[in-house]
Amino acid sequence: MSDNFQPCATKPGAFDSYWDEVEAELATVDAAPVLEVNRLRSTEFSTSYDLYLTSIGPYRLYAYYNVPKGEGPFPALLHTPGYASVVTQTPYEERHRYISLALCARGQRLSDRPFAASYPGLAIHGIEEPASYSYRGIIADTLRAIDFLLSRHEVDARRIILAGADTALIGAALRPVAAVMASDPIFYAARDLAPRTIAYPHEEWNEYARYYPAKAEAMWATLGYFDPLFFAPRIASEVRLSVGPEGSLFSRVTAGPLVAAVSGKVDVDERTGYGYLDARRARAWRDART
Repeated sequence: MSDNFQPCATKPGAFDSYWDEVEAELATVDAAPVLEVNRLRSTEFSTSYDLYLTSIGPYRLYAYYNVPKGEGPFPALLHTPGYASVVTQTPYEERHRYISLALCARGQRLSDRPFAASYPGLAIHGIEEPASYSYRGIIADTLRAIDFLLSRHEVDARRIILAGADTALIGAALRPVAAVMASDPIFYAARDLAPRTIAYPHEEWNEYARYYPAKAEAMWATLGYFDPLFFAPRIASEVRLSVGPEGSLFSRVTAGPLVAAVSGKVDVDERTGYGYLDARRARAWRDART
C-alpha cells in the first residue's frame, strides 16, 4: 500500500448546513431525562442507573449510567454507539473511578422500539438521501448523551472522554470534550477502503453498489456527510487513534490524512494483537488525562 494514501472523497457542499439542521432539530426536543436506580447492577463502589433520554424523532433512548460513590464531581467516560446490535454495561474497572455511560442508540437493543436495526443492514438503511440515513439520528443520539453529561452536577465537564469510533470523533467535533479514544472509524474514506475488504459494515456498501449501480453515487455522497475527515478540523481535544498493523484497512498509512486534519494533538497507537497489552496502554493514556 502506498505511503501517500489520499481519500478521493470531497466535502459535501451542504455539509455544514446539514449538521446545523441536525443541531437545530435536536435543540427543539426536550431530553426529558429519567434516572432509575438499578440495584442489580450497582456495587459497593458505584451506583448504576437505567437512564432514559429523548432524541430527535422524537425517539426514546436507553443508556447504562454509573456514578462512583464518594464526593464528586468525577471525570466521565462515554461509550459512543458502534456498529453492533447489543450494548453492554460499562467495564467493571471503569466504574471505580469514572462516571461511565454506555448509550444504546436507536435501533440497538434496549432502544429498539419502534426501530429494531438489522446487522447487516443498518449501514445502508435510508442511505439514498442524507436526510433519511439512519446514522443521522444515531449522531443526534450521541450528541444528546454528551449534552446530558455536560448538564450533570456530578460530572466534571472539563474531564469528559469519548470512546468509540466515528460517533466519538464526530461527537468531539460538535461538543467540547477533553479527549477522544477512537478506533477504526467505518465512515472514514469509505469509498476508497470498502472495496479492499469483505468485512461488515463495509461489505454492505459494496453489496449495495453491486446490486444498485445506478444508486451508488448517491450512496457515496451520503456517506460523505459522516466522514470523520471532514469533521477533523473541528476536533480540538486530544485524540488517541488506535490503528491496526501495516497492511490493515485502517493503519498508520491510511489514517494519515485524518491525523493531519485533526486540530488537536493526535497520538497514534498501533495495536500489537495482544489484547491485554493494547488495553493497558489505552487505560494508561485515558487515566493520564483525568
